[in-house]
Amino acid sequence: MLPQIQTPVRGVVHRTRGHTRGPITRLMSPSHVGQMVKPFVFLDFAAFDEGDERIPMELLWHPHSGIATVTVMLEGAVRIAETTGKNDVLPKGSIEWMRAGNGVWHTGEVGPGDTKVFQLWVALPPELENGPSQSHYVMPDEVPTDGRVRVILGTYAGMTSPIAAPSMMTYLLVSLEDGERWTYTPPEGHDVAWVAVSDGVLRAASRVPSGEMAVFAKGPEPIDFIADGATRFVLGSARTHPHELVLGSYSVHTSEDALRKGEAEIRRIGNELRANGTLRR
Repeated sequence: MLPQIQTPVRGVVHRTRGHTRGPITRLMSPSHVGQMVKPFVFLDFAAFDEGDERIPMELLWHPHSGIATVTVMLEGAVRIAETTGKNDVLPKGSIEWMRAGNGVWHTGEVGPGDTKVFQLWVALPPELENGPSQSHYVMPDEVPTDGRVRVILGTYAGMTSPIAAPSMMTYLLVSLEDGERWTYTPPEGHDVAWVAVSDGVLRAASRVPSGEMAVFAKGPEPIDFIADGATRFVLGSARTHPHELVLGSYSVHTSEDALRKGEAEIRRIGNELRANGTLRR
């Protein structure tokens, strides 16, 4: 019999299985769940089987501004290219951090074999949303870990991610064995928290199976978890982003003026990509 969670103090206030199209499930978007857990505003979970179609990366160029993207490789490999100058393969266990700032275009292609990926968008604060772009790819042996927790962003249990993300934000990848208990105590000032499960079943205030995202009640209290089977999940916690989310097609900003600046830079870069033959549309 699995151990019982004793009177959990933070209940689940929202849960979703998102919208699935082919191998990709959109669990969070800026216009819905992202409003509840900002600065985390978007989350895709992709699970490609070996036989799934791979679209060539030359056809998948698209822009961003005002956000950072965080790609966490669970299985397989993905090649990513960006107008920051980065073009590399992310293997299992690696992380891609791309701070779009005032504007970036990027693309990617899933490698052969089974591949599992979480991709998150983080809304940037005003001082960064129209600033310079930046990429940082963290290889598997560079990710801080205690064996069950890998620190993607922020700090946990004395371990700090090498990624220079905005402060007051933690993002973890956690793997638990069947029946294993784990308690997450948010850093001081964090009041939003959520999980998304890729494998197994996670029990907290309620049961969260694989393929589902759960948002916890706002507050500073710890959250208790128990794994039902071997379970793997991502967890995000942060201080609530204090700004409204002003949305473009691929952008999230804090004001209409900031969005206009970002979209102008996106158009400029797009015109350059068309002129040199990189962008085929």
